[in-house]
Amino acid sequence: MADSTRPPSDGTATSSTAVFDDGADIRECLDRANHLKLEANALFKAGKWSEAVVSYRTALGQLPPRRQSAIPAQDHPSAGGTAVDHVHDHPSDIIASDSALPEPGDGVDLECSKARAVINANIGACLLKLDDHKGVVDVCTQALNDDPHYVKALQRRIAANEKLDTWSSLGRAQEDYKLLLDLLPEGSPEVVRTRKALQLLEPRVQAAQKRETTEMLDKLKGLGNSILGNFGLSTDNFKFEPNGQGGYSMNFVR
Repeated sequence: MADSTRPPSDGTATSSTAVFDDGADIRECLDRANHLKLEANALFKAGKWSEAVVSYRTALGQLPPRRQSAIPAQDHPSAGGTAVDHVHDHPSDIIASDSALPEPGDGVDLECSKARAVINANIGACLLKLDDHKGVVDVCTQALNDDPHYVKALQRRIAANEKLDTWSSLGRAQEDYKLLLDLLPEGSPEVVRTRKALQLLEPRVQAAQKRETTEMLDKLKGLGNSILGNFGLSTDNFKFEPNGQGGYSMNFVR
């Protein structure tokens, strides 16, 4: 799917990225990126997820890398995020509202930022189809770095973190759900769904925490037994009991 010359998803400059001298050059690069993105949209709608990723990344390589100084956040969800749809909608629905890059008017830097956000979020839609959930988290994070209020990118990152199903990823999904509730327009039907999803996520976080804590303790117990075994002992010889003061006391048992 990938080749050695494709640009990274975060827009970092490499030998394969375009060189920018002035605003006119950037305008031409925005036009090329838009053309390549439309080709990638067609591949996505045809179910050619891997090919679409390559085309989207090629489009991303036409754009200048993100500046270190963040573009000021907007007061409302971005144009790419206002038309909220489920991450499991039909492919054409997922991509449709992203089909055009931002119009001129707010400065070329903002246009480039919006364009990178849209393309990275579209890569995220492809990677969801390819079950590359870690990849989805990465590219959607890049999209949100360019547009912190991009609802679709946030939804896709939530979906990917839920699929990863680890204590840390589910915790991040929780935080993203809370952020999503702040971004969704008042009265949006997505608000009810998001609140319900956040409520259902809590027991999953607790279960993952318990599961991973148990796994960690089992590994530590195994390590302890491997050492204590040299002395004819095991961790079973050490009993921990509550001491009534919020702590534990250790007793040695033969």
